[in-house]
Amino acid sequence: MIKKYRKIRGLTQEQLAEMIDISTRQIQRLEKGTDVPSFTTLQKLVIILNISDKDLGQYIRTQKKDLYEVI
Repeated sequence: MIKKYRKIRGLTQEQLAEMIDISTRQIQRLEKGTDVPSFTTLQKLVIILNISDKDLGQYIRTQKKDLYEVI
């Protein structure tokens, strides 16, 4: 979902990483689903990428790790 919204907004991984102050490698892991964003990072992603409530809910439900432990 993050990759989809990033591409819709016309951003590279590097640009998005800089905007939310995390590494490009972290963006790659988030897009692959191998890492879970912190609550702060998730908030920034939602705002910057204008992620819909529906897609955000789906993203949270499909994460392999429990996002609620992070939040």
